[in-house]
Amino acid sequence: MALFGFGKSLAQTAKEFKEPLNTAVFTTKFVIEDKKPITYVSHDAEDGAWQFFSDDEFEDFESVAKIVGLGEIIKLDNSVLELADMPEGFYAYREGVKGKWVIQKHEE
Repeated sequence: MALFGFGKSLAQTAKEFKEPLNTAVFTTKFVIEDKKPITYVSHDAEDGAWQFFSDDEFEDFESVAKIVGLGEIIKLDNSVLELADMPEGFYAYREGVKGKWVIQKHEE
């Protein structure tokens, strides 16, 4: 609730992805099965695909890859809504689940 017109209510600041909640996105078994926090998000320039990763390292993406609906990612960590308007060709990272998202452009 805003007092005397100052501040913003939650409804005024909430972002939404333009993509439908059933849009396929890339993630890993670490995020889906092990419930590791999402600390890296990429919005690909080539095809507009979204990718959501934890801090876990892997050599073979295919061995840990998962394709899920965007809505499933939001249910796991609704802080990704802060990135809903991140342009294609950008990525975001943070230091742990309580960290603030830092957005940068991918190097070409």
